[in-house]
Amino acid sequence: MSGARVGLVLVSHSAAVATAVAELARGLAGGGPTAPVAAAGGDVDGGLGTNADLVARAAHEVDEGAGVAVLADLGSAVLTVKSLLADGDELPPNTRLLDAPFVEGAVAALVTASTGADLDMVAAAASEAYTYRKT
Repeated sequence: MSGARVGLVLVSHSAAVATAVAELARGLAGGGPTAPVAAAGGDVDGGLGTNADLVARAAHEVDEGAGVAVLADLGSAVLTVKSLLADGDELPPNTRLLDAPFVEGAVAALVTASTGADLDMVAAAASEAYTYRKT
């Protein structure tokens, strides 16, 4: 699929956190068009938690055919994504859970995906965020 970019899904226990990190990543990705990114946070009632249907819906929204990178904040968010991946038919083909810090990884993943990089390169950029030093 020509021009397709890797999509990004941010899964958090909090809808506000997922939405804010998506907004931050978009803002830091530069002035040009960015790869698609969707927030999948909280439970269906807007409370804290994770919901598989919200994650699956977000993954399908950002899928352009080049793969979907998923970042999860912690605990049951990770387990929810792993469960969806194990089911095999809930998420778009070529969906991958990335091992990366949530905020820094999201920014690195979106910046890289926005250049048209493939899923392996997006995953590597997000994972590399573990090495960012703050001192």
